Amino acid sequence: MNDNRELSRFENHVGDAVVFASYKLEEGTLYINYVEAPPALRGTGEAGKLMAEVMDHARKQSYKVVPICSYAVSWIRRHPEYQDML
Repeated sequence: MNDNRELSRFENHVGDAVVFASYKLEEGTLYINYVEAPPALRGTGEAGKLMAEVMDHARKQSYKVVPICSYAVSWIRRHPEYQDML
């Protein structure tokens, strides 16, 4: 996972495509604004893989997480091991 701070997003490059999660970091809280996978990668698990990496990174940094986009909200609901970070 790459933290593209210039664009405020975490990225995974898969071939020529990029899966990303845009974010805002403010006072120890990571707001996940939007998660996007190009159409060719939808349904492949790449967005979920990125979310796991983002959440693991946030845990290592002791960030609280506020999911804004519906994908991030539903992904976190399906992964109880990250509920303590909300």
